[in-house]
Amino acid sequence: MSDLLGSLNPPQREAVVHGDGPLLVLAGAGSGKTRVLTHRIAHLITDRGVPPWAILAITFTNKAAGEMRSRIIDLVGPAARDLWASTFHSACVRILRREAEAIGLDPRFVIYDADDQLRLMRACMKDEEIDPKRVSPRAVLAQISDAKNRMLDPDGLARVSDGFGDELVVRLYRRYTERLRAANAVDFDDLLVLTVELLEHDASVRERYQQRFRHVLVDEYQDTNQAQYRLVQLLAAPQNNVMAVGDDDQGIYSWRGADVRNILEFERDYPNAAVVALEQNYRSTGTILRAANAVVALNRGRREKTLWTDRGDGERIVVEACRDEHEEARRVVSEIDRALGEGTSLDEIAVFYRTNAQSRSIEDQLVRSRIAYQVIGGPRFYERAEIRDLTAYLRVAANPADLMAFTRMTGAPKRGLGPGCIAKLAAFALEHGMPIGDTPAHAEMVGGLTAAQRGALADTASVIADLAQAAQGALPLGRLVEMAIERSGLKASLMVEGTLEAQGRLDNLDELVNVAAEYDASADEPSLEGFLEEIALQSDADVVEDAAGQATLMTVHNAKGLEFDVVIMTGMEDGVFPHVRSDTPEALEEERRLCYVGMTRARRRLMLTHCETRMLHGGREYRLPSRFLGEIPRDAIARPAGAPSRSARARSQEGRSSAPALAAGDSVVHATFGEGVVTGVEGRGQLVRVRFSNDGTERRLMAGAAPMRKVG
Repeated sequence: MSDLLGSLNPPQREAVVHGDGPLLVLAGAGSGKTRVLTHRIAHLITDRGVPPWAILAITFTNKAAGEMRSRIIDLVGPAARDLWASTFHSACVRILRREAEAIGLDPRFVIYDADDQLRLMRACMKDEEIDPKRVSPRAVLAQISDAKNRMLDPDGLARVSDGFGDELVVRLYRRYTERLRAANAVDFDDLLVLTVELLEHDASVRERYQQRFRHVLVDEYQDTNQAQYRLVQLLAAPQNNVMAVGDDDQGIYSWRGADVRNILEFERDYPNAAVVALEQNYRSTGTILRAANAVVALNRGRREKTLWTDRGDGERIVVEACRDEHEEARRVVSEIDRALGEGTSLDEIAVFYRTNAQSRSIEDQLVRSRIAYQVIGGPRFYERAEIRDLTAYLRVAANPADLMAFTRMTGAPKRGLGPGCIAKLAAFALEHGMPIGDTPAHAEMVGGLTAAQRGALADTASVIADLAQAAQGALPLGRLVEMAIERSGLKASLMVEGTLEAQGRLDNLDELVNVAAEYDASADEPSLEGFLEEIALQSDADVVEDAAGQATLMTVHNAKGLEFDVVIMTGMEDGVFPHVRSDTPEALEEERRLCYVGMTRARRRLMLTHCETRMLHGGREYRLPSRFLGEIPRDAIARPAGAPSRSARARSQEGRSSAPALAAGDSVVHATFGEGVVTGVEGRGQLVRVRFSNDGTERRLMAGAAPMRKVG
């Protein structure tokens, strides 16, 4: 081990050779936390004589657990195979299989996956006579999962609930739990909750595992939820040889139940804890780290730490102001071309965005430029299920003989029109020589259908007829797509679902409205058929030539744990990043941590882009640069060649500015949105909120840039 310790820096070595008692390792981004974890375990086995089976090492993914086990075997040999290195859920399964009878569970229990849970919840709703069209099964499951993560059973949830909607969830939670137990089944959240309950209520089982695990090590501690936090406490007691490794500055999963307070309050839980900060970064250049440090340092609820590197300052950060998302996409491609020209491989280049819907314009430009790419964490834009569902409606409106589109359309959202019903309609269409898209209008003549199916088909016929008529008229395509989103029921079903995933799908549907509006503005003779043809060509993978690797596109959340030579973070605008829903101090701090995570993925070069205007919800809106850009030290940002100094540029802008001062209550007229009233002023008069009378919307606009004037 002395040779191995020689490869560690002083703080890493301090953490590895720590004696007994609790230890908190604050591991900054790129600071070698996995090396510390694996060397700590190797030290315990070889120098301290701790049997491998007496060590529990927990992380969040099976891949990370496998890599940890493999590294430790490389360090200490085959004996390390007896080590418990696993995810929280895998460790709980092992315990429950052995101890299930202690909590009245058959050890042969089955584990329900997401699809099993959804089917079970639908059955529960049928038992309770609750219409799944009015109450989303997925939304109820999300609330039940949140309750379990907070260690609340149905009675506990009932005590903290308020209102009819919560009472409904409690009823379904009870029924769901009863049905799970009757099937001798558990879901993923149960694995944690039941293990915690077992250890809390059965002293003999608790003591057996506490005596077995002499050391408990937890990776990514900032990502633990209440159940995981309690499990660690129970297993580590009473000796409390617990090593928590994590970084509060990378706590970005509160929406999944993670509680960053678990790491911030570690010393409250373990008053005699030793704390070691790993601040030397082995990934990024000094300039990138200085910029990321400056951003995250503005968070109040954090542990003080400052990343540094001995790799030198490197290049300054490039901040690109773009007119709109199309210029932004062209700048992304230009940066990729530049990096390739300097010898960077394509698979070492990544493009980040805050929400999935932002990828569309970037994907379009990459396809046109014949640059191979992959989307991590989801399919490409035009391949996403909700986009395919919506375009199926448009395809049938344009071509009622499109059987594939008709089949998909009738099942999105579900209307009880299954394969048997479609087969009857197809046979009727063939017999009467009509397109299958016309058959819903003749449902009364089709044999073998139920009354409910005939009613659903009558509604379907109305939707198809309305869309087809609108497509043949003068309705702009953007409005036609909006109409399809409403009339199809897709919007209503996603709003009922009410989950973050559903909101992301709604954002994607809104982005298709933007696509249609852009097509309308650019096509010589816009038509629904031409629009569908353009989509089909854009989604055709054959237009992308094979290349050495692929550029990577992903949300910033999905970038956690990864690193690239070149990182391009797009959409750095207030309301985009930070997200428009970051309306509390806690949410804004998490957005700032997310920005820090994205910036520290870059090894060598970092580009940040923002747009002056962006197409949102079918209309073009003016945007302000993200406040995070203003938090980066000015000397860390590259100034374009030939650009005037900041003071000269500011004086020039002041000389040109003729925007009148606006105050709440002023009447204005906008070139696009019409007449409105100022409802508020922000940012020293740079940003105004205006409510427009034509549609009742309230928009945030740049006072000096928006095509707007004061009236009256």
